[in-house]
Amino acid sequence: MAALPYFDEIDPSTIDVLLVTHGLQSGFSRQLFEMWCSDKKNACVIPGYVMEGTLAKTIINEPKEITLMNGLTAPLNMQVHYISFSAHADFAQTSTFLKELMPPNIILVHGEANEMGRLKQKLITQFADRNTKIISPKNCQSVEMYFNSEKMAKTIGRLAKKTPEVGETVSGLLRITIAYSGAFVVLKHRLKQIFESVESLPDEESEGPAFRVHEWLTVKYESEKHISLHWRPDPISNMVSDSVVALVLNISREIPKVAVESEEATKTEEENNKKAEKVLHALLVSLFGENGKLVISVDGNAS
Repeated sequence: MAALPYFDEIDPSTIDVLLVTHGLQSGFSRQLFEMWCSDKKNACVIPGYVMEGTLAKTIINEPKEITLMNGLTAPLNMQVHYISFSAHADFAQTSTFLKELMPPNIILVHGEANEMGRLKQKLITQFADRNTKIISPKNCQSVEMYFNSEKMAKTIGRLAKKTPEVGETVSGLLRITIAYSGAFVVLKHRLKQIFESVESLPDEESEGPAFRVHEWLTVKYESEKHISLHWRPDPISNMVSDSVVALVLNISREIPKVAVESEEATKTEEENNKKAEKVLHALLVSLFGENGKLVISVDGNAS
């Protein structure tokens, strides 16, 4: 626009095509539009989304007249064409995507209200045979979604003797066995670095080495290669059990590394001792020769 001459000096008959940003609300493009809109030889092509309340949005519906910037009206005789070159997905693409996913909830956001309403009605018709909730909320409107998921739990002992009725509350201990070949005291020591209370349990109570993490979780020694965790299901206990499992797995990964480092340290020490012996032997040979003798007397005893 800055490169163009002043508006009063322009001969509209010399302009064949004019490209402007969408809206036609004000400025140079609005002035030219008001000059050309009454001539049926002219045309306006709108290639994309236009905002509600703008002149471009108004002329898409092809009214008989428009309101000029000076408040007067002028007939709209020019041709108006709307071509969607939007980068967003169209209805065919959106509906195909939703058919693949088949979500229980569809929330429509980011769009002009009327168009979103049309999309919502089409989707309601398309998903009429399914229990799909389709929502088109206004700005700042809260949306609630409910999910029903199936959960499975395996029971043993007294809980497994009777099948619970629908809606009946079932409670008991959860138990998991984990592979662990490290020292049981090492695990306890590591847990004490994380949790404030880690207390050993008497053998008569736990039937073997065990300790309790606060009041939420019990860790038992099962064999040289396994430990077990026991807890009552609740949000805090579940979180503690997850952290203990993660710690056990991390320690199990560290055990081979520690063993390798220990072997390397032993090997290095042996090599250092052999090197020291060679240095000492070379020193003695340099002083006394290959057949030389070194006599050492300690309390009258010579060697």
